[in-house]
Amino acid sequence: MAKILCVLYDDPVSGYQKSYPREGLPEFEKYPDGQTLPTPKRIDFTPGELLGSVSGELGLRKFLEDLGHKLVVTSDKEGANSTFDKELPDAEVVISQPFWPAYMTAERFAKAKKLKLVVTAGIGSDHTDLDAAIEHGATVAEVTFCNSISVAEHVVMMILGLVRNYIPSYQWVLKGGWNIADCVERSYDLEGMEVGTVASGRIGLAVLRRLKPFDVNLHYTDRHRLPEKTEQELNLTYHKDPESMLKVCDVVTLNCPLHPETENMINEQMLGKMKRGAYLINTARGKLVDRDSIVRALESGQLAGYAGDVWYPQPAPEDHPWRSMPNHGMTPHISGSSLSAQARYAAGTREILECWFEKRPIRDEYLIVEGGRLAGTGARSYSAGKKGGEGT
Repeated sequence: MAKILCVLYDDPVSGYQKSYPREGLPEFEKYPDGQTLPTPKRIDFTPGELLGSVSGELGLRKFLEDLGHKLVVTSDKEGANSTFDKELPDAEVVISQPFWPAYMTAERFAKAKKLKLVVTAGIGSDHTDLDAAIEHGATVAEVTFCNSISVAEHVVMMILGLVRNYIPSYQWVLKGGWNIADCVERSYDLEGMEVGTVASGRIGLAVLRRLKPFDVNLHYTDRHRLPEKTEQELNLTYHKDPESMLKVCDVVTLNCPLHPETENMINEQMLGKMKRGAYLINTARGKLVDRDSIVRALESGQLAGYAGDVWYPQPAPEDHPWRSMPNHGMTPHISGSSLSAQARYAAGTREILECWFEKRPIRDEYLIVEGGRLAGTGARSYSAGKKGGEGT
């Protein structure tokens, strides 16, 4: 019997719901790049249900208990006296989401003598110390592409929300007001603006494709240049480095992984190189930007707006300055946790566990670490020597 320790976010404050606004979800067979969706042998949930919270259990309990395994689900993950830390020493598998991650530090790996598999139910495993995982001999896997489109849609929503000054306008309605001048004094059309993405992987490219119909001028920067056919199709301008792109863009969206070389890449100096009154969107990782530099840029008007759903630390304390800074459109870390995305990453997690317990290979695109080295997607998307596991 194996013990599976699963960290999920809390249920809704109103209680775990029994009904939903919509019935079912649209069905797809493949992602835009041709990769197939998760293919577990079966699922024990209805797509469209809330699966990412504690009561949802990612739909795993029946499957695991029928196999004789023990599933422990908790949202309590911080500190030595947390449920997570108390249950960790004899856990074989740890599962968590990027939105409410179990930070797998070297210290936690040292305590987890039986730990063999760490699964990210979603995309982005930088909450796990990959060096420690390699040294420990643990396998690390994530459900690649499961919520890339979800995040891309969130990015477009945030761009429009900032540029059109949506949130202040909505707040006037809540206050019972009708002051149109206050609503439109910071409202612009997105059409014709210069919009760029830092990184053009699955999420970045999906953002570019969704923005093309808005008749904007699209830019991107990435270590790996897109195929010429894609550049021509989307009329993209390529920049060799972020600095050259930031100088010309009205809107910049960050869609790159967190590495030592990208940590705090958007700092006071880089913000100073952007157009005055530019907008910055960050749904990648909070530590890509310098927290206080963002606040100062908004206060000075160097940035007209900042929006995102990633913070440092997560969850953000009540007095985090991003909660009260001017002209922001922040949300909790939710961009990749729509009910649609949850169905995909719950199914992908089930697929990974089926492979693990049946001693079948986990598909290459899900692997981050295996056999004491970076593997699969990890070998392409992560770098050795990255500490991780300390908050994003």
